[in-house]
Amino acid sequence: MPHFDMPLDELRRYRPDLTEPDDFDAFWEKTLSAAREHDLDARFVPVDVPLSTVDVFDVTYAGFGGHPVKGWLILPAGTSEPLPAVVQYIGYGGGRGLAHERLLWSAAGFAHFVMDTRGQGSGGSVGDTPDPVGSGPAYPGYMTRGIEDPHEYYYRRVFTDGVRAVEAARTHPLVDASRVAAIGGSQGGGITLAVGGLVPDLAAIASDVPFLCDFPRATTLTDRPPYREIALYMQARRGSEERVFQTLSYFDGVHFAARGRAPALFSAALEDLTCPPSTVFAAHNAYAGAERSMEVYAFNDHEGGGPYQEGVQLRWLAEHLTA
Repeated sequence: MPHFDMPLDELRRYRPDLTEPDDFDAFWEKTLSAAREHDLDARFVPVDVPLSTVDVFDVTYAGFGGHPVKGWLILPAGTSEPLPAVVQYIGYGGGRGLAHERLLWSAAGFAHFVMDTRGQGSGGSVGDTPDPVGSGPAYPGYMTRGIEDPHEYYYRRVFTDGVRAVEAARTHPLVDASRVAAIGGSQGGGITLAVGGLVPDLAAIASDVPFLCDFPRATTLTDRPPYREIALYMQARRGSEERVFQTLSYFDGVHFAARGRAPALFSAALEDLTCPPSTVFAAHNAYAGAERSMEVYAFNDHEGGGPYQEGVQLRWLAEHLTA
């Protein structure tokens, strides 16, 4: 696949003229305040796994609406002092997976909290968190559930779960609450940007080939799912465009990036047809924090840097969480 988006020098300057809702901050403040009316009730149940290098906890905490959200907390075996923590969000369709699939960050000496994604977990990795909230008509997938009303939109619940995941991780006595990073790729990268914009005191964020950014461009530039779900919804429901894009403006990673303050590491792939590089650079270029950097993979699709980017993250997070 040849490069299809802007040249790299234009990508580094790209700043889309997006309309941010006047009540963006009030919307999210009310959303999180409502979630916090429910006791977080974070529970960490030890799991007997045949692994000698880690201690594993099955996590449940109250997310949006007080709904139970699952996760894993994975610690280096025998941890006795609080550790810096990595809170990880998962790509589209996947769930928290099995504990033995998530060993990288504990091997690097971090506490590792993995959030399950409500309603997902039947594609790529298994999940265990239902989404008890229904919606109106929607195209198959998750992108259009409740898409004509920001209060009903699916990602309002997911982003709230993401914030509450940080809060849950911080309650564990072996997590250093002052040294917590949020990370994720694709959908997980989009959730990371949202959490980075809503939690002001994170130590760092790392967002790889993030999804859920610059919706107006993404939905007209690529015909690959999941963005294509939005176009197909509007194809069937003619005249819904204004309502749809108004809803999506409350969830655009570019707007969250403009509120992020923690040191941030991004990555983009220039042949990425799932999350076009211009949409990733839109979030990076809007990022408000004083420290931001971008790793570019010139000849990769949505796999991005893969294990190479994990290597970059390992070194970068060690500098920001253990210095």
